[in-house]
Amino acid sequence: MRIVRRAALALTVSGLALAVLTLALGVAAMPRPAAAADAHMFRFAAIEGGEIDLASFRGKPVLVVNTASLCGYADQLGTLQELYDAYGGDLVVLGVPSDDFRQELSTGKEAKAYCEVNFGVTYPMTEITHVRGTKAHPFYRWAKSAGGASAEPRWNFHKLLIGPGGEFVAAFPTATEPDAPAVRAAIDTLLSRVAG
Repeated sequence: MRIVRRAALALTVSGLALAVLTLALGVAAMPRPAAAADAHMFRFAAIEGGEIDLASFRGKPVLVVNTASLCGYADQLGTLQELYDAYGGDLVVLGVPSDDFRQELSTGKEAKAYCEVNFGVTYPMTEITHVRGTKAHPFYRWAKSAGGASAEPRWNFHKLLIGPGGEFVAAFPTATEPDAPAVRAAIDTLLSRVAG
């Protein structure tokens, strides 16, 4: 009986030691990434090369729009440019070309040329990027966690408004024009806070 107790105690102690060692190694081997507090923690590959660091837009509202050259809503590319021009640098418009809905051209170079030639686009654009599902860019995963299901694009030209401090503010669906009263009112509210 004593032998059985000693064996059970030895197994318990060695099992506990193994659990502690596994935990220690697991924590050391798999550091946890810091949670994204705001949109300024993210970067995109830029369509012309290099990167777009959202932290560089700190202090300004940013309207992030997943675009697609071959979409029936592609005329919003021009409306986005008009909105960008109307705010004279106080608002950043960020175009995010995406082929998630199978309506983008084959390369970023083609998408950039299409936007510039047909709509005079001068606002910053990212490389062709996934915006939904498991392959979504980390910014879009953060937006969904911050803004809920309405923040995940269900189609092209879904609009996400980010505040000057990087906070998620609002999502506007595809059919809402970029210069719709609701969009402009939200932008104006953010700008009045910055000015005040």
